[in-house]
Amino acid sequence: MALADFQIHDLAFRALDAFQIEIPSWGFANTGTRFGKFAQAAAAVTLEEKFSDAAEVNRLTGVTPTLALHVLWDLPNGLGDVPEVRALARRCGIRSGSVNPNLFQDQEYKFGSLSNPAPAIREKALAHVFDSIEIAAALGSRDISLWLADGSNYPGTQCMRKRIAWLEDALRAAHGRLKPDQRLLIEYKPFEPAFYHTDIADWGMASHLARHAGPQACVLVDTGHHYLSQNIEQIVAWLLHTRLLGGFHFNDRRYADDDLTLGSIDPYQIFRIFHEIHAAAADGLELHVAYMIDQSHNLKGKMEAMVQTVVAAQELYLKAALVDRVCLAQLQQNCDLVAAEELFRGAFWRDVRPLARAWREARGLPADPLPALRAGGYVERIARQRGCRGQTVSSYA
Repeated sequence: MALADFQIHDLAFRALDAFQIEIPSWGFANTGTRFGKFAQAAAAVTLEEKFSDAAEVNRLTGVTPTLALHVLWDLPNGLGDVPEVRALARRCGIRSGSVNPNLFQDQEYKFGSLSNPAPAIREKALAHVFDSIEIAAALGSRDISLWLADGSNYPGTQCMRKRIAWLEDALRAAHGRLKPDQRLLIEYKPFEPAFYHTDIADWGMASHLARHAGPQACVLVDTGHHYLSQNIEQIVAWLLHTRLLGGFHFNDRRYADDDLTLGSIDPYQIFRIFHEIHAAAADGLELHVAYMIDQSHNLKGKMEAMVQTVVAAQELYLKAALVDRVCLAQLQQNCDLVAAEELFRGAFWRDVRPLARAWREARGLPADPLPALRAGGYVERIARQRGCRGQTVSSYA
């Protein structure tokens, strides 16, 4: 029996009320590829501008109350910048979100950071992680999001087993510095910038390191950090089952880690991921999943791309929430393949935009955030104020 209209309405509103997604400070700044940097007049340079942009996105969408921060780019003075960040958070109504250490830009990290063969460099990298944990604690941020560029480019040039041990030791030490309410999110990537091997190449390696580090460590899934055609939702199901799923960096990709706007290439994949999470929640699993965007908007307008991404995430999350899981479970049990797939696909093809508009209007938000952004004049105003000021372009992975 299909869900009644009133059931769909109530389920949709509950789902949208529960959904929040974190936006990255670097998504508002000028970024680029290794081949070219394209500056935008409205791009944020200062942390104040990033907080201002984040506040505008949250005003329009109502679901982005936190801003992810990158230590080197946003807090170059470490703990000394915390008072400014706190003041900006109060002024803009945006909380500090996950704190991201930077272990890939320093020239000393050419051969690795936490798994560098040189003990002094490993100690320096670990000290930066310790500092990042303290910064997060001072800002009231729960998650320290750790991505390493460590690896090697040529066979035989590094001992992979030694590097595993160095990583185990470092992450165990970092875990020991966590406050009781903090988490260490361990991200993985099978390729780039190292061309032969990366030290945390897949979810299995990240899971092992999380278990070794301690109970407050878990795995971060970046949807762009996989080989082509890899079944990401199966990875998510395993991480849910093993209670190791900590969160996501959402983006989309055509070939590799393209960091295209979410849902622009394969929205069905994001729907399938969200379905696994909704199904786990329906089965009674206690979930603490952080939804975060990690994108580099090089050609699209940064504000437009961010709002577009948030809206796409809401719609795909809502589509997955409206799967009739009771009926689907029965069809799965009976191995009724066609009916099960059609029910599943039907939820994906449902046009949820009217429900999302109704929810926004009921919550006092613009019914359509992207047209509201364009009509409000915010982008034009900041473009006039900021201009192309020869901004420093952040490296990005």
